Order: sequence, then structure tokens, then C-alpha cells
Amino acid sequence: MDFVIIGGDAAGMSAASRAKRHQPNLRVTVLEMTRDVSYSACGMPYNIADPQRDMDDLVVREAAVFEKKQGIRVRLRHEARRIDPESRRVEGVDADGRPFSSPYDRLLIATGASPILPKIPGIKLPGVLVLKNLEDGRRLKHYLSGRKIGRVVIIGMGYIALEMCEALAARGIAVDMIKPRPGLLPWMDSELSARVRAELEAHGVGIHDGRAVENITAAPGGGFKVGAADMTISCDMVIVAAGISPNSRIAADAGLETGPMGAVSVDATLRTSNPYIYSAGDCADAFHVVTGKRVWIPLALRANRAGWAAADNICGIETRLSGIAGTAVFKVFDLEVACTGLTQNEATTAGFLPETVTIKTRSRAHAHPGSASIHVHLVGDRETGRLLGAQMVGREGCAHRINAAAVALHAHMTVADFSQSDLAYAPPFGPVWDPLLTAANQLLKKL
Repeated sequence: MDFVIIGGDAAGMSAASRAKRHQPNLRVTVLEMTRDVSYSACGMPYNIADPQRDMDDLVVREAAVFEKKQGIRVRLRHEARRIDPESRRVEGVDADGRPFSSPYDRLLIATGASPILPKIPGIKLPGVLVLKNLEDGRRLKHYLSGRKIGRVVIIGMGYIALEMCEALAARGIAVDMIKPRPGLLPWMDSELSARVRAELEAHGVGIHDGRAVENITAAPGGGFKVGAADMTISCDMVIVAAGISPNSRIAADAGLETGPMGAVSVDATLRTSNPYIYSAGDCADAFHVVTGKRVWIPLALRANRAGWAAADNICGIETRLSGIAGTAVFKVFDLEVACTGLTQNEATTAGFLPETVTIKTRSRAHAHPGSASIHVHLVGDRETGRLLGAQMVGREGCAHRINAAAVALHAHMTVADFSQSDLAYAPPFGPVWDPLLTAANQLLKKL
């Protein structure tokens, strides 16, 4: 059987390796349009922060290793452009522009996502860069190292933008962030978002929300001018971090069904609307464990897990994924920011009757050295009592605590059940009443 995979990052290579373990004689071919497979994209901002580190440190396994150790045929710089479901072939061009055609018995679309480039004059000038794949990382780091950069403007204020603020500051570079919608992290509870804003401002980051960029122009003598309606920022480099969108066009053009944000629609086995084609990773949708509805929330764990599950099913081992809670954590200078499940607005849209609570407590036991304040925001349903979502911000104790709330969402626990959870206690790690339990008890009163 010929198993062809379009895309060689997390989902694609996870599927390739898993399929080969199940069936060593399976013919597995990976078509990857860049020159990299299997790398830690999430580590790029932290790599960029250190001028001495090589971007290739993030490569987990090179293509040649997959070929030598597992017999997986990896075709680098092979861009798949068309899927023919009738003849079961993938067509495209190689690095030299020569056409190729790969037949398949089963196909996995793992094409990932691409950065959104707003329609702004000057968005494609040299020195206006994005950060999504390893080639982007190399290009960005080379640009930083090859010239004197004193100030960078970041268009957008999402996860990558916030992580890049810290990376650039570590290199002594001033940063301004700008975006058209008002509010920093508008999905977050206002009290928690205000704390993130204060952390950024304390490190000298300029935050210009509610200002749409109208143009980017090359400045006389070098650098750029980023113009908005009521301001102009001079800088030496621009990073566009305005979000991403799923690379699903090749699937849509082949007649496959798409879902939220245009992502490829898959069932719990990762099968698309075509019985011979599967999809996994940032290009595919998923079911939310709280609402049961389709969502597009691109995250690394889901990509790897979905790659495994797709390979299992292709090899005849029935595997079904229960869904995702959208659990995420990121670092903003000295803050840990974490979330899982639904926001209040999302809960309302999904048909729940949400009630919320926000508390501020300590990350460690009373008077224990090193204790820091921690904010916890919980969302529950007034009608059923279910826990619907959680958010946390603090200097410590958020990154792993959020996992307890995520498990509760997967288990469809009520706030009352969650408040009775037997969570660990020791003074260096938290108070007797864990911050999550304190928040759950307060939410119970409101429910």
C-alpha cells in the first residue's frame, strides 16, 4: 500500500513514523515543500533571543535519518499543488520546477498553516518578515545579525508577537506592537489582561492597540516607517504576527469538505469527506470537548496526536480522538499565561448560561519565601453547573496548574466536582487551598 503524506512537520512525520512501526513494509512517501522536517517551531522565539545559537538546533530529526533508519521516503522541496481523488494521485513540482505525480492508496494532508499577511502597502518589502517555519526563523535571525537593529515594530499581539517581544528585548532591541482591534488579548478576562499589559509596559514595550496600520514605507537612509491613522513609528525591521490560517486550499480544490476558518473537516478518526484521504495538524479542524462542535485551534500536541491517530486508522487500528479543550500556555517576560476551555463570550455563543469569577491569591503557602500573586479566572454554566473554562496569569504556578482544569473539562466535571478534587499541597508549591480550588469555591457561590 502506498501511503503519501503532504507536509513533513509535526503531524506528517508523526504519522509517517507511526505507520512504519505498525507496518514496516508499508511504502511511505512524504512530500515537503521546504527543506526541513521534524523541528520545534515553538522554540524559534527563544532561539532568536540568543545570537550564539544556530537555528538548526531546533531540528529534531533530519530527513536523511528518517530515510536511513525507517525507510521513509522524504521528498524535500516538493510542492504538492493538486490532488486528483479519482485517480488517487498527488501532483506538483520539485525544487527545479519539474512536475511530479505520486500515486496513493491512502493520503494524509498535513499541510499546516500559513501566516496571515494583511493587505497593507509595503507588506512585502525586504525587512518585513514573518515567523512560521524554520526558513522564516533563519531569515529573521540572519536579518537581525546582519545589521544594526535598534527598534522593531510587530504587527499583531498574539502568542508569537508576545514571545518575540521578550526575544527582541533580550537582544537589547526596543519593541512596539500595533494592531487594529482594541484590547490586548481581548479573549482574556480584563483583570488578567491588564496584568499582562503592565508586564509588557514595565519592559518598555509600546502597545498600540486599536490602530490599524495603513502603510509601511522604506525610510530614506534605511529602516522603515509604519504609518497608522494618527501616528508613525520609525523602526529598523517589521515582524508581521497577525495570526495564521489553515493551508487547506489543496483540499478544498479537491472537493473535500471544510469547516471553521476553512480548515479541512475530519471525523474522530481524522478521515475527511473522502474515504481514502485523512488530514491532521494545523490544516485540520477538531471537536471541542466542552461544546462538541467543530473548532479550529492549531496546537502542537493535537498535531502530533492526530498524526498518530491517522496512521493507526490507515493501518487498520481503529483509533478515535475525543477532541480538544484548546489548552495553551505562553510566556510574557516573567509571566506565565495559561488558558483552557471556553471564554465567557464563547460560552454564551455556544448556548450556555455562563457565570464567571476572578480571584487573586498567592502561588505558595502564606509567608513562604518567593511567593508571588496569581490570578485565576473560571467560567461555569449556571444551568448544569459544568466547568467551562479557566485562565491563569502569574509569575509561577500557572503553566502546569492549568492542566488540572483541562482534565476536568475532558471529564465534563461540574464546578462542584472540581472543587472537591484532591490536589497536591506543600508550602513551596502552593497554599493548602490550591488557587484553582479557591476559585472553584468562589464560583460555586455564584452558581
